[in-house]
Amino acid sequence: MALDLILRNARLSNESAGSRAADAPNRLAEQALARNKRESLDLAVKARWIALAAIAILLPFINPRLEVVYYEGLLCGFALIGWAQRKIGRLGQSRSELFLMFCDMALLTVISIAPNPISNVEWPLAMQYRFDNFIYFFVLLAGATLAYSWRTVIAMGVWTTGLWLSGVFLIWLVSGGNFELTDAANAAFGGYERMAEILDPNNIRFEIRVQEVVVFLIVAATLALAARRANSLLIGHAALERERANLARYFSPNMVDELSQNDEPLKVVRNQNIAVLFVDIVGFTAFAADKTPEQVIDTLRAFHGRMEGEVFRHFGTLDKYLGDGLMATFGTPSAGDRDARNALRCARAMAASVGRWNIERAAAGEPAIRASFGIHYGPVVLGDIGVNRLEFAVIGNTVNIASRLEALTRERGVILVVSDAMMARTRQEPGGEDGELEGFSKRTGQVIRSIEQPMTVWTFTCTLAAR
Repeated sequence: MALDLILRNARLSNESAGSRAADAPNRLAEQALARNKRESLDLAVKARWIALAAIAILLPFINPRLEVVYYEGLLCGFALIGWAQRKIGRLGQSRSELFLMFCDMALLTVISIAPNPISNVEWPLAMQYRFDNFIYFFVLLAGATLAYSWRTVIAMGVWTTGLWLSGVFLIWLVSGGNFELTDAANAAFGGYERMAEILDPNNIRFEIRVQEVVVFLIVAATLALAARRANSLLIGHAALERERANLARYFSPNMVDELSQNDEPLKVVRNQNIAVLFVDIVGFTAFAADKTPEQVIDTLRAFHGRMEGEVFRHFGTLDKYLGDGLMATFGTPSAGDRDARNALRCARAMAASVGRWNIERAAAGEPAIRASFGIHYGPVVLGDIGVNRLEFAVIGNTVNIASRLEALTRERGVILVVSDAMMARTRQEPGGEDGELEGFSKRTGQVIRSIEQPMTVWTFTCTLAAR
């Protein structure tokens, strides 16, 4: 009763956290996205710094004059903005990040359309567009694609378009023009009106400015689509990792590999011979009577952790926890040629693990834990049950017999009871030496509750050594 009450309380506690558990996939996806955001932002900033360094080296060759110092200094400003983005970057919408991105584009717009203040050359403002500085916006866009969401990439395209066209309108508004240069161009290319128009220093060339932002928007939309697909793939990968982690809670690593590589390995209902192992803590109800709920749960977790570790190490499947015990199967979902031998070795390793644990408990002044084991080998029905929530079921009299054999350990005062069918199957399987079969005592005519015919069983009394 005490154990039932404790487990009921634990279930109620779990139910109270049901809404949080329901959001576990979302949390995992958010964690994956946050991790990807941090890694991508680091990569984007490093790429920015490399690009800025390359531009800094290139500028003196393009403009080998003292005025290039102005642009070199502004490159340092872009580097600082990148550092700030890396510092404050986080998952989700961040006004600080958006502000810094806007600063990026606004600064580049000013550089592109405003004359160099330390240059002693005077020419029409429209000449600023002859240097094709708009191409540097693509550097910022590429960096954003590495680190930000597809919506932010689209926003960059829209913001750049607005800033650039606003700058064009401002230059057109404040530019007085030097009509002597226009007249000189017309005179030089009098017979070529179109060429004179193109080469006119006062011509802002609105059609080219619009073409620039249209192409930029197309590229931004394409990169946004790629970023969205990348995020979808990342979330899908996180879901696959979660599913694989869930499989790893129930199946041994080799079974996880098999299940993850097959589309529908469990849905076929079939009969199959397997080994079924039951483990239980003897006298746990009395043990738990004077313990706090936290102490009881901690003990169960420590016990289950040791037992499930041995199940997986011996290529078994954890079928279910049973309060202070568990049920494991060997040969599911696919049968092997050493299923019975693995089950027997697993029981020996479990007993040895409990022995080591008791040494630790004794050193801590805690009472020893005694575990009992029952194993049977025989036919079961395997398959998924349920409609919306599927569960891989192992059904049949073999399961009942294994449970009864574990209960028989108390009546016979032994640690392990193995059916004769289990022992016979173990002898048939390949596995080298038969050391794990030594030390068993054969007992015939054993009457087992709910089993019509008396059975022959094998019992083991001594502490088992791990093999």
